Amino acid sequence: MPGLIEHIDAIARKKKRAVLYLEFHPRPFKEWRNYEYRDDPTRAAVLSWFDAHGVPWTACGPFADPCVMAPWLGQVYIDVPYDESLPEYRALRDYLEHPDGTIRHEGVRFYAMPLDYAMQNAEHDEPGFWERWAENF
Repeated sequence: MPGLIEHIDAIARKKKRAVLYLEFHPRPFKEWRNYEYRDDPTRAAVLSWFDAHGVPWTACGPFADPCVMAPWLGQVYIDVPYDESLPEYRALRDYLEHPDGTIRHEGVRFYAMPLDYAMQNAEHDEPGFWERWAENF
């Protein structure tokens, strides 16, 4: 597992824009408990494609919710702006989605996190927020 990772909403706030990310969802849902991202051939294939095509990515956490302790499912932030006019975005989109917008790869979900949604957690950026949260957990 990677070292310290940031929640996707924190990344959006730092970038000051909408951000793209992937989640990996084993099928069926009951298998989530035993999911191991290191053993997911689909995740490995997608990330290999990213690397081969120069798509910058890094591990990220899901949208932060202090009320939920969700397992890490190998989510990744994709450092490509969500902009249809950019060839880098279109190539990424076309790799991940069919022309009708459905996902090409079983167990992969492709998301755009709007900045206004990420701003709902702006208080998480205040110094000491997560330390205080941990003390009260």
